[in-house]
Amino acid sequence: MKLFRNFGLSHNLFNSIEQLGFTQPTQIQEKSIPHIIEGKDVMGESATGSGKTLAFGCGIVEHVTPNNGLQALILTPTRELADQVKDVLKKLSYNKQLKIISIYGGVSMGPQITGLRKADVVVATPGRLLDHLQRKTINTTRIKVLVLDEADRMFDMGFIEDVEKIIRVCPKKRQTLFFSATISSRVKQLANKHMAKPVEVWAKKQVDPSKLTQIYYNVSRNAKLSLLTHLLLNERTGLVMVFCNSRKNTEFVAKNLKANGISAIAIHGGLTQNKRTKTIELFNNAKIGVLVCTDVAARGLDIAEVSHVYNYEIPKDPKDYVHRIGRTARAGEEGRVVNLLSDYDHDNFTRVLQEYRTFNINNVKMPKIGRIKIIGANTLKRRPKRKAFLSKRFSNKHRAYAR
Repeated sequence: MKLFRNFGLSHNLFNSIEQLGFTQPTQIQEKSIPHIIEGKDVMGESATGSGKTLAFGCGIVEHVTPNNGLQALILTPTRELADQVKDVLKKLSYNKQLKIISIYGGVSMGPQITGLRKADVVVATPGRLLDHLQRKTINTTRIKVLVLDEADRMFDMGFIEDVEKIIRVCPKKRQTLFFSATISSRVKQLANKHMAKPVEVWAKKQVDPSKLTQIYYNVSRNAKLSLLTHLLLNERTGLVMVFCNSRKNTEFVAKNLKANGISAIAIHGGLTQNKRTKTIELFNNAKIGVLVCTDVAARGLDIAEVSHVYNYEIPKDPKDYVHRIGRTARAGEEGRVVNLLSDYDHDNFTRVLQEYRTFNINNVKMPKIGRIKIIGANTLKRRPKRKAFLSKRFSNKHRAYAR
């Protein structure tokens, strides 16, 4: 059994890890940290919450010298992830006293400009970092370590051109680390362009399939909110994440759940950063039981102890479905995924079943549901009905896909 003391870490870093309560590395940490400490380029694949930040954080803490200018840059796709990574790095470097800041949009530039003058390590979203480059308020000439965190999400969110511009202004002689929940062909192409003989490491998914139950309900779009409310009021749950595909529907669902006595709150990219940060804190501290979210909350954020994932809408990309359900059934705990399917979800759900044929997603009979209070009209675009879609595709073919 590997222990952190076996990695030859400095005394200060090892003490910081011990103070955080870690003795045994996760699989991705065990496979990547020795290569990172040696200064090699590394491309790592593992699920959200598997310890990637601590893995590349060890290299940053070991290789960065305090008060010697900006030497490490970590790019993240979202503001929340930037703050989360910053907080982990600060804890890891506590005994070394590195100056670590996060920079992202939606907040004032002034404090960031001041912080950049003394920062040893910067965690940034691509757009705001480019703003600083254009203003010449950041100096990238001394960067030793460049990290791309959640690399595949950068592609999904359309950031990759910005990322490439940033990579080009960093010194060619550097250590480059790519970490992601999934290493796609696009990420590998990017690695081939910007990394030197990278070591590829990966870890098994943390979700325990034997502990994960996946089900679906066929429900009319007009009854979908009533069904969700009924299930949340009648099932014993821990923390719950409810996923929607748009900001508008996220707000609609959260507002109506709250109106019907459910402790729910929404998070999406349209909220201010302070609001998003406060929302995550309330949910992580179990002060709010239901987080209604877009996929901005599905990736990167460290949200533990989620017992149920509800897909109020099925995502277009099957990979996003996998990332969503990966929020539950972790660390040996039971988890439950509930999919609410109406006519506009059928195509997306079929893509999930075709892509992941080993998934066992069982149909559950609709319970008797009562009327609920509805605030506002949910203006989902109506789509043309497809003849005999449900009976043909979801009776015979679904059974083949799900078993």
